[in-house]
Amino acid sequence: MRIVILDGSAANPGDISWKEIEALGETVVYDTTDQKDVVERTRGFDCAITNKRIFGKEELDQLPDLKYIGVLATGYNVVDLDCCRQKGIAVTNVPEYSTFATAQMTVAHMLEMANKVGLHNEAVMKGEWVTSEQFCFFKQPLSELWNKNLHIVGLGKIGRRVAAIAGALGMNVTATVHRNPGSDAVDCFGTPVGIRPLEEGLRNADVISLHCPLTDETKGLINGDTLKLIKPSAFIINCARGPLVDEDAVASALRDGRLAGYSADVINVEPMLADNPLLGCPNACLTPHIAWAPQETRIRLIEMAAENLKDFIAGGTLNRIV
Repeated sequence: MRIVILDGSAANPGDISWKEIEALGETVVYDTTDQKDVVERTRGFDCAITNKRIFGKEELDQLPDLKYIGVLATGYNVVDLDCCRQKGIAVTNVPEYSTFATAQMTVAHMLEMANKVGLHNEAVMKGEWVTSEQFCFFKQPLSELWNKNLHIVGLGKIGRRVAAIAGALGMNVTATVHRNPGSDAVDCFGTPVGIRPLEEGLRNADVISLHCPLTDETKGLINGDTLKLIKPSAFIINCARGPLVDEDAVASALRDGRLAGYSADVINVEPMLADNPLLGCPNACLTPHIAWAPQETRIRLIEMAAENLKDFIAGGTLNRIV
């Protein structure tokens, strides 16, 4: 088995190991790969491991030796699945490896919106506490999360874990799901979560947290119209997918005072473009898609990717998409 890893530095910038994958065959690792070089670097290999490099029909038609594509992520929209089916190329992903880390990042963003830790740390480091006339000062209003209404859009494993943490903070948790919730209308500890239609949930929420997949139905879910339903005192957290949000509409609402805050780990185009409307926006907090980046999480990701490939070599179908 000849294995090529095309954009490895995102998952492993050098602080962890590829040993589990390297044990399965001759392995070549590239830290980054331009899209135009995907075919050249994959030609002659049986297996390609990719995070964000695209394997569309154009690439796949030029790779007759390719038998397996392992997507080093949960989402697999970078691969043309229909073409892989036609060519008999197996495709796997790594589901649920980052549930704990993404829930943790979501709550970190929520606490930042409520407590403004970053803002006040910056002020202290600039010497503002040294010159303060009082024993304390605050740059912007702070808020308690206790007894606030959190509405979660999407109640999968991450949404349910966020619901449990929010419940421990004393928040009132509701959710919108895009399918029959059945027994899933509980948090990860089994506490019931009230299911509400989206409009009702948005109207009543003090905090809105997005945890749904990106589909035709959910793309642009937060837009000019839905923002009109949301309290001006509310803030939105997005640690799911950037295109769930119309960034122009959110930026406009922030600048006009129609939304108290927007905090996100994802944006529509990544890496961020210089003209992104959220850059420099008041009451916006953005992190560079790092919810999945704790070392423990990335180790789990690589181990699970290796198990997928090992299982494929043995004739199995672990986490097979195609």
